[in-house]
Amino acid sequence: MTTAEAPATSPLLASRALHVTFPGRRGAPPAQAVDGVDLELAPGEIVALVGESGCGKTTLARTLLGLVRPTSGEVSFGGETLDYRARALKAYRKRVQLVLQDPSGSLNPRHTVYDAVAEGLRIHGHPGDERAAVAEALSRAGLRPPERFFLRYPHELSGGQRQRVVIAGALVLGPELIVADEPVASLDASVRGEILALLLKLRDELGLSALVVTHDLGLAWNIADRVAVMYLGRIVESGPVEDVLTHPQHPYTQALLSVLPEADGEPVVLSGEPPDPSRIPSGCRFHARCQVLASGRAEEAGVADKCRTEPLPVLPAHADGPQVACHWAAARRVPRPGGPQE
Repeated sequence: MTTAEAPATSPLLASRALHVTFPGRRGAPPAQAVDGVDLELAPGEIVALVGESGCGKTTLARTLLGLVRPTSGEVSFGGETLDYRARALKAYRKRVQLVLQDPSGSLNPRHTVYDAVAEGLRIHGHPGDERAAVAEALSRAGLRPPERFFLRYPHELSGGQRQRVVIAGALVLGPELIVADEPVASLDASVRGEILALLLKLRDELGLSALVVTHDLGLAWNIADRVAVMYLGRIVESGPVEDVLTHPQHPYTQALLSVLPEADGEPVVLSGEPPDPSRIPSGCRFHARCQVLASGRAEEAGVADKCRTEPLPVLPAHADGPQVACHWAAARRVPRPGGPQE
C-alpha cells in the first residue's frame, strides 16, 4: 500500500455522468457498458479501477483516454472538457498515455527498441534531440545503459524488459497521466513487483498520475492511493485503498477480497456470471449473485425487498472517505474503525 496522499487540488482527470452504450446485435437491447460513472483522479495520484472481466472497466478506461466517445456525460482533463476533434485529441493523447497489458502485442516485432520508443516522438513532431529523448525514457523505465537496448528487438528481451520498453514509449512524450490496463497480468510473479515499484517511482519522481485497471485487489493494495470497485457499469464502492480493502462494505468487494491468498476465512464463490449489460437487473444490479442476500442476512436487516427492487444512486466522484452503493451496508451503518460515526 502506498503512503502518499492525494493532494487537495482540482482533479486532473474527471468524468461526470458518463454513459457508454453499445447497439445491440440482431435486434437485442443496447448494452450499457458504462452507466453513469463519476470518477476523479488528482495530480500525482494513483487510482486502481477494479472488477471482474466484463464489468466495464476497460471501456471506461478507453473512454477516459478519448478512444471511445461517450453516449452522454463528459470527460474533462485539467478542468477542460475533452474535445473530440482530431487535432485536440492528438494533443490530449500526448498528455495521457496508455500502457497495455501484453507488451508482446504492443510492440512491433520488426521494430527495434529505439524505433518503438521513438514512434510517439515522430507522430507528434518532436522538435528536440530524438536520441537523447529516447535514451532518457529508457533510463527512466529502468533499462540502463539505454544505448545497450537501442538495436535490440522485442524477441531478444525478457517479459519484464518488454513491459519497460512499453512504459518508456509512454514516458517519452512527457505525459501527466498514464492509463495502465492490467500492466503486470502477463508477467511472472518475480517481475510484477519490479514493474509496480517502477510505477511508484515514476509517480514520486515525475509527479505522474496513473489509473491502473485491474481485476486484482492485491495489486491495488500495493500501488494505489484510492480504489474504485466496478460492477456492471457502475462504481459500487470507492475510497482510500486502506479503508476499502481492510474494511470492505459492499458484498462484491468482500467477495473479490476473499479469494486473495492472504485472506482469512473461506473464499466467497459468486454464483453465475455477471448479468448481460443489455439486461440490467432491477434493484441492486448485484442482487442475483449477492452472498448476503442468499444467506438471509439482507432479510434480517430488513432490506431484501429493496435489494431486489430499488436501484441505488450513482456514487459521487470524490469524497474525503469511503463510499458504498449497497442497501445492506447502509442498513447496517457500521463505520470503519477510525471513521466518523453515522
